[in-house]
Amino acid sequence: MYSSVITGAVTGIESTLCMVETDVAKGMPGFEMVGQLGNEVREARERVKVALKNAMVEIPAIHLTVSISPADLRKEGASYDLPIAVGILVGLGVIPKESVSGTLIIGELGLNGEIKPVRGVLPIVGCAKDSGLRRCIVPKENVSEGAVLCKEAGEGGMEVIGVSTLQEAIGYLKADEEKKASLIPPAAGMAYGCLGTDGQILDFADINGQESVKRAVEIAAAGFHHILMIGPPGSGKTMIAKRIPSILPDLSTTEGLEVSTIYSVAGMLENGRPFITKRPFMAPHHTISEQALAGGGRIPKPGIISLAHRGVLFMDELPEFRRSTLEILRQPLEDKKIHIARTRGNFIYPADFMLVAAMNPCPCGYFPNRNQCSCSEGEVKRYLSKISGPILDRIDITVEAPKVDIKQLSANGANEGSADIKARVIGARNRQLERYQGTKYHFNAELAGGDIKRFCPLGAKEQELMEQIFTRMNLSARAYHKIIKVARTIADLEGVEQIGCGHLSEAACYRMNDTKYWS
Repeated sequence: MYSSVITGAVTGIESTLCMVETDVAKGMPGFEMVGQLGNEVREARERVKVALKNAMVEIPAIHLTVSISPADLRKEGASYDLPIAVGILVGLGVIPKESVSGTLIIGELGLNGEIKPVRGVLPIVGCAKDSGLRRCIVPKENVSEGAVLCKEAGEGGMEVIGVSTLQEAIGYLKADEEKKASLIPPAAGMAYGCLGTDGQILDFADINGQESVKRAVEIAAAGFHHILMIGPPGSGKTMIAKRIPSILPDLSTTEGLEVSTIYSVAGMLENGRPFITKRPFMAPHHTISEQALAGGGRIPKPGIISLAHRGVLFMDELPEFRRSTLEILRQPLEDKKIHIARTRGNFIYPADFMLVAAMNPCPCGYFPNRNQCSCSEGEVKRYLSKISGPILDRIDITVEAPKVDIKQLSANGANEGSADIKARVIGARNRQLERYQGTKYHFNAELAGGDIKRFCPLGAKEQELMEQIFTRMNLSARAYHKIIKVARTIADLEGVEQIGCGHLSEAACYRMNDTKYWS
């Protein structure tokens, strides 16, 4: 007897509906599986047989053939276990064929019949919803993740059913339609704003001094610009970087869904907190491998730069990273995505993040203060040369963090807190949302090509100033445009629409440290 069960697969962060086709026939006992299967999927044959036995389902001496289509898509992971088991039971007549019609089923089986959580539930359920399916059966631990995309129960939305054992899934599918809700009620839809909202414990009010650095960070946060802080050890670079999330605007619903989808594919969504509303903050150690940063692997997963999508990627001690690792950032800093080519396929992961980097000016950390710096000129040059020109060119703002004076450390005056800074950042952000309504842009930093002239027009005096800056600083075309985009953000923070000479001059100052250290 033939049966078919709908399931789903994830490629990169995109999901695809698949069909598990099962044929139960008399003949030589056997269990064949086809459909370009990975090792985990081929091993499902043994997991399913033992799980069915321990679920008190007796399989007669029959020949089983299972095909997972589309055949040209490679299947990886253990999420096909449950749909394979259900397909066999439908073929044996244990489960009515109509009970699986219009239903997506995913889940990994333990040998004792337990249904274990899988990754990628959020995009798979989203694909099922877009395809018009009316019900999804998922592992109990993934039910809140799947319910993010559903309406409240009773409003006609797609049902998401969480099951914890194979016997529970069988009982649910065998039940009459009117009795199903009493066995396992559909999961209620999740309110977007109530999840992933941890209290912020780090505040800019804790930082004494470094007003110029805090100003630069505010500009970077308002326009989502990349920023590099240079200064001696103990000057507060890391403290400031860790407080940047406290001044960033919360994710919109669309952005939150993008980020939550990436974390779902990576298997990093917490049970009970399936939707992310705070911008991510990723701070990899400088020993991180290229693959961990970019993503990939035998079963491809998003890397750190994708996990930082719509948030902050903080790279402390930037020159200590391997140069080959840093060069990976070239494409995502420019294209806002990373393309990974492997023998098993091509994968595109989003990587629209705000790079926040911190570094010492030399190996000992005290250059150019020769009273403390013991590094030779050659050592300083070799240290700084670990950061290539193309990477520097992609950083919008470079700011110095000088040693903090003792008077500033012992000052008792109230520092400006994150809430006040965030209010100004959100004001600038709202002006950008209004300006870029109907376009692909969200922040000033994303502007490209001819759209810079369209959204950042300069007057005659401002154009003349930029020509002088371009000549004297020997800028590249990319650096020239970045100064204009930073000036646009400074104007937005002031609440003015026209970019002035003062805005351009301040923006140009944030490029001068490139010349000071790397010329």
